[in-house]
Amino acid sequence: MIRAVQVVGPGPADDALTLDFDGRNRRRFTATTAGSAEILVDLPRPMAIAHGARLALEDGRHVEIRAADEDLLRVTPPTARIAWHLGNRHLPVEIAEDALFIRVDHVIAEMLAGLGAVTATVRRPFQPEGGAYAEHGYSVDLGGADKP
Repeated sequence: MIRAVQVVGPGPADDALTLDFDGRNRRRFTATTAGSAEILVDLPRPMAIAHGARLALEDGRHVEIRAADEDLLRVTPPTARIAWHLGNRHLPVEIAEDALFIRVDHVIAEMLAGLGAVTATVRRPFQPEGGAYAEHGYSVDLGGADKP
């Protein structure tokens, strides 16, 4: 089984791997690519891998990461008050111009309704903000170690 040992930016790829948000936030796991290759993702530290980034394999090939569709709550309107309440609960939130997107959670949906928000379940890729100290780009270092 070939190892994927580094995350690199967007570019030409030899294969693809579709992962949900949880799958794009793991350091070590096995997976089967769209081209049926068995790979061991063995990153040096935890990182959030963004849609479009590539995994560099030991043999020099690259595998593009694609964000899988998943069930999310679309929250409108995206007010500062609603964003504050979501952030206060340390929830991953994707911020769009006209909505916020979070994972489906009936308890949070009830809280949001109490704040005047409208929620709807949608199916789409989830790419939440990395946080105030996160690097903006194709990956977010979650381990605090130096970048390669």
